Amino acid sequence: MQVALESRVSLESELRYALSLNQLSLHYQIQVDIERRIFGMEALLRWNNPSRGYVSPSVFIPIAEESGLIVPIGAWVIETACKQLKEWESIDYASHIVLAVNVSTRQFRQLDFVQEVKDALEKTGANPTKLKLELTESVVIDEVSNTVEKMQALRSLGLNFSIDDFGTGYSSLTYLKQLPLTQLKIDQSFVRDIVIDSSDAVIVKAIIAMSDALGFNVIAEGVETNTQFDMLREYGCQLFQGYLFSKPVTAEEVDVILKENHLLFVEKATNMATASKEI
Repeated sequence: MQVALESRVSLESELRYALSLNQLSLHYQIQVDIERRIFGMEALLRWNNPSRGYVSPSVFIPIAEESGLIVPIGAWVIETACKQLKEWESIDYASHIVLAVNVSTRQFRQLDFVQEVKDALEKTGANPTKLKLELTESVVIDEVSNTVEKMQALRSLGLNFSIDDFGTGYSSLTYLKQLPLTQLKIDQSFVRDIVIDSSDAVIVKAIIAMSDALGFNVIAEGVETNTQFDMLREYGCQLFQGYLFSKPVTAEEVDVILKENHLLFVEKATNMATASKEI
C-alpha cells in the first residue's frame, strides 16, 4: 500500500508539470458513416512522460480528476481541439470534420466553463458547429437544471452534445427529454459481445430505436470486426468508431487517412458517373 501511495504521489507531482513541459498531446480516432466515409473524430488525451514513456489514460486521468488537475488540463484540451478544427477548416478534404471532446464532471461543474469554451472558440476562430462535447450520464444527471442551463448556453453558440458510454450509467431516462442532446454513444461493452450475446444485441437495438424516436443520432464505439459492423448496420446504426476503422493517431497521421478516404470516395463517384453514362 505504501509503494502504491508513493507511486501515485509521484505521478501526480509529474502530471502537474506535464502541461507546462509540453508532454501532453491529442490523438484522434476517426468516426465513419454507414459507407465508411469519415465524418468526425474523437480527441483523446495522451501523456508522454520522458522517464516513464507513454502513461495510460486509465492511469493518469483518474489522478487528474481526483487532484483537480483535470480542470486546467481540460481547458487545454478544448483550446487545442479548437486550434485543430481551425486548421482542418482550410483543407478541402478535412473542412467537414466534427471533433468530439470529452468533458469531465469536475470540469463541467466549473462556474466559468461556458465562458472557457467561448474564449477558446474566439481565440482560435474555430467553427463552433464543428465542436461536439461528450458528457457522461453522471455529468448530466446531477443538478439537471444547472446542466440544462449550461448546455443550452453552449448549444446557442452552435455546439453539439453527445452522451458518452450510454447505457452504463443511471437507469433513469427522464433526463433525455430535458437536455439539448444531438447524439447517444453506445458503449463498447455492448458492442464487444453483440455477435455472441443476445442480451447485448437487444440492448443495442433498443438504444438505436429509442434514439431514432427521440430525434438523436447514435454512434457505436469499440467496433473491431466486420461482423459487428454488419450487425450494427442491420440494426439501424448509422455512425461508427473503433479499431476496425483506425486506432487513435496523431494529427499528421489523420491528414494522410483523411486524404486517402477523400480520394477513395472521389474515385467511387467518378466510376459511378462513368457507369451511368455508359448505361
